[in-house]
Amino acid sequence: MARIIGVDPGLTRCGIGIVTAGASRRVTFEHVEVLRSSAETPLPERIHRIGASIERLLDGEKPTGIALERVFAQDNVASVMGVAQISGVVMYLAEARGIPVALYTPNEVKAQVTGYGAADKAQVTTMVTRLLGLAEPPKPADAADALALAITHAWHLARGGAAVRMERFGRQAAVPGGETPAQRAWREAESKLGRRRGARS
Repeated sequence: MARIIGVDPGLTRCGIGIVTAGASRRVTFEHVEVLRSSAETPLPERIHRIGASIERLLDGEKPTGIALERVFAQDNVASVMGVAQISGVVMYLAEARGIPVALYTPNEVKAQVTGYGAADKAQVTTMVTRLLGLAEPPKPADAADALALAITHAWHLARGGAAVRMERFGRQAAVPGGETPAQRAWREAESKLGRRRGARS
């Protein structure tokens, strides 16, 4: 039985979703919460508060793996910084405990959970609620997104880890048959951003 923690990273709101995975892609809800920090609080304290809460979850029953959202955003620099800061905390804590981390783009998660890579948050929430047999939808959206990440990775492991590229802190494994469309879009977006930065420097 695999125990997966999904993390939708953020500095103001950080979604945490935990599922257990059995045979035949069966996933069972275990826990969900949204960690919060106020924008009025000093940055080091905010990072520590979120990090300490994540550490508490990792120091319980050890998970099989962590699914972390890999977000690309070009315009909202402040939001991206918060995501990057918390993602770094998650990776640090996971590495210290020997827990493997898989990175998934939002489109990969949407495609897995809803069958449609451009699904909106309401559609993701609806499918997460249905797949986990929850009495009511998890709220806010960060909670549903974290559970969707956990479900995606649980299914990835159930397939033997062959269908989606896994990254363990930047070390990439080969994808049979090449990149997925979401991965290709990610690479192209990063390449385009790199060219723009080079032109401005």
